[in-house]
Amino acid sequence: MPEQPPYLRIADELRRRIAEHEWTPGDRLPSRAQIAQECGVGDNVVRRAQELLISHGVLEGRAGSGTYVAEPRKRVRVVRSSAREQPDGSPFRADMKAVGRQGDWESRTDAKVPAPAEIATRLGIAEGELCVRTAYEFLANGRPVQLSTSWEPYDLTAGTLVVLPEGGPHAGAGVVNRMAAIGIAVSHAVEQPEPRQATAEEASLLGIQKGSLVTHIRRTYYSDQGRPVETADIVVPAALCEIVYEIPISR
Repeated sequence: MPEQPPYLRIADELRRRIAEHEWTPGDRLPSRAQIAQECGVGDNVVRRAQELLISHGVLEGRAGSGTYVAEPRKRVRVVRSSAREQPDGSPFRADMKAVGRQGDWESRTDAKVPAPAEIATRLGIAEGELCVRTAYEFLANGRPVQLSTSWEPYDLTAGTLVVLPEGGPHAGAGVVNRMAAIGIAVSHAVEQPEPRQATAEEASLLGIQKGSLVTHIRRTYYSDQGRPVETADIVVPAALCEIVYEIPISR
């Protein structure tokens, strides 16, 4: 078996010392130089280990002060389920209310955006065909906890009251309800979740460290005719949220 990289070994050592209460939440860790000397490694190895634990929410860095053991944080539960589509409310707001938080979102829509190659493939259209793109920041008590970028084929909604997802009489009603308003029945959605590291832009928007673990969900809604009507890239930070899938059972 290959030998564990030094920074992972140091990360495990720091976790152990925290688990054994050598350091408790709020405590400042010794300097990197001191930890490096104790463990017989270089400062850069300790830095990488600490950055990894910061991305996992175990440690937190404070500019000009040092590295501290993070206070335990209760993660927000995000439920993924087609059964939670509501005609008169938002599942996200319901999730936030269940944990005593105020759920809301901010959005920015750009119409007639040429579809990049991957988005075109997911929507079953030609690369460069026009789409309506909407970027979302979902907030819990005013703090971003989830990002989403949604793409809809422009020719599907052009000239209708639902062409802007967050504008008009159906603003904020969600994909299923908006499509129903123009006679398109959405039958199902497909989601593909995978873990990865946050980009610099995502980290800035979410208030987390660059490289922190996130779950990236590629979601696509389909009409009952099998046509993709919307696709989105959803980014959920692992340290702030836990994702739960609710599976309806037909009887």
